[in-house]
Order: sequence, then structure tokens, then C-alpha cells
Amino acid sequence: MIGEGLDEDGYIAREGSPERVAAEFAPVVDAARERIAAAFGPARLHSAYLYGSIPRGTAIPGVSDLDLLLALRHEPTPADRAGADALEAALDSAFPQVNGVGVLLFGTDTLLSELERHDLGWFVACLCTPLLGEDLAERLPRYRPTSLLARETNGDLVLALRRWRERLAAPAPDAGLTALSRAVSRRLVRTGFTLVMPRRNGWTSDLTASTEAFAAHYPGRAEQMRLAAAVARTPTTDRAVLAVLIDDLAPWLAAEYTAVHGEKAPRP
Repeated sequence: MIGEGLDEDGYIAREGSPERVAAEFAPVVDAARERIAAAFGPARLHSAYLYGSIPRGTAIPGVSDLDLLLALRHEPTPADRAGADALEAALDSAFPQVNGVGVLLFGTDTLLSELERHDLGWFVACLCTPLLGEDLAERLPRYRPTSLLARETNGDLVLALRRWRERLAAPAPDAGLTALSRAVSRRLVRTGFTLVMPRRNGWTSDLTASTEAFAAHYPGRAEQMRLAAAVARTPTTDRAVLAVLIDDLAPWLAAEYTAVHGEKAPRP
């Protein structure tokens, strides 16, 4: 039996496509393509990709953000990051149908490296939709929902805990807490799903499906994960809610993940 999100051969199917981009977001995607090409050019840019809700066809106008990944011919420089920051600001201000723009930058050597084969490589091959240039997925393997993939994608949750706790403890404006709650909740739901992914033998990025897959195997933590999913949809500034996620759910999840799948290979 083929699991959810897999192709007929049992590999994780690429989840987005240009055909799934809703009409409201088509002008944003067209502008992103044009502005990326103008800002970086063929000497710097190898390829560009969409990921997230827009290429999956689940984006909500005025709520969803635009997520982009740029694969550069060299490792990113401060000038590249400045160009990406300017691109984010320009697209975000020009299109009210997106609530924020994020641009990830990586060199192609990193994306195709053996170290990143089951993390960034998988991300490009399965979660990114080509926008410009040669598709790096053609130089990457196909992927199954294995324990190795689980370990290399989310087996480093423990490294985020100290940073999250420091941010929660520090005085912060509401905007800072909103950003923290969005990052924490999304990461917890994604990690909760990949914890059980090999047993489910499937893939999904849907928040509800991810949460319920986790809940079926860990009913004692189901309500906390449902809380994380709710915060991922509607970020909060409530420190008590964030404390539940950061000081209770996250440490337990990190320990359980290591026990089940092991620790992610260290990065330089």
C-alpha cells in the first residue's frame, strides 16, 4: 500500500508545482522570478525555487508568506545576503497578498554535498518547486520516509532549545514574540511528524495531518502538539503558551527523537 505523499514507487513525491499556484499569488511569483533574475544574474545564480504554501496551493491571501530558496554558484557572501534582504523588502511591500517574504541562500556545492544529502538536498528535491534555472533535483536521489531522513532533517532540535529559551526570557516587543511563536510552533509540528514518519510510511506538510499523525502514536502529548499547530496558524504573544511549547513539549520531543532516530550529523 502506497502511503500519503508518496509516488507509485514509494518515494516522497514533490509536493508543489507551478500549476498549484492560486491566481491571487501568480503576480507575486512572476515578480519574484523577474526580480531574482535582475538582482543576481546568471553569473551568481544557478537556480531559484518556491516552497511552502504558495506552490502547494494552500496559501491564504493576506496571511501566507512567500518562501524562496536561491542556489548560488558560490557560497553566499554578505553582498548576496544584502541583495536577498532588499528582495524580501521589495516583494513584501509591493504585494499585500503575502504576509512576509523569506529568501534562503545556499551554494550549490552545499546543496549537493554528501553531508546535506538527506537534509537540504531532500528539501530541494521534494519540497521546492523550480522557478528559475536548472533543477538541482535532477542531480539528487529519490527519497523514502526512512529513519535516516528523519534523523538528518530534524535530529538537532536540542540545539534550538537554548536559543528559544533565551529569546523567551528576554524582554521583547510583541513582534518579536510573534516571530518566535511562529518559528517554534512550526518546527515542533514538523519534528513531531518526522518522528513518526517512518512508521506512517508517508509524507505531508499539512499542519493538521502532521499533528494527527503524531497524536496517533503519542496520545499523551497530542493536546500540546495541537496547541503548537494552532500557534503555527495564528502566532501568539502569550508567554505562558510559549513556555508550554519551549519548556515542556520541546525538551521531551528532542529527547524522544534522539532515542528513536539518533542525532543529526554535526555541521561545521
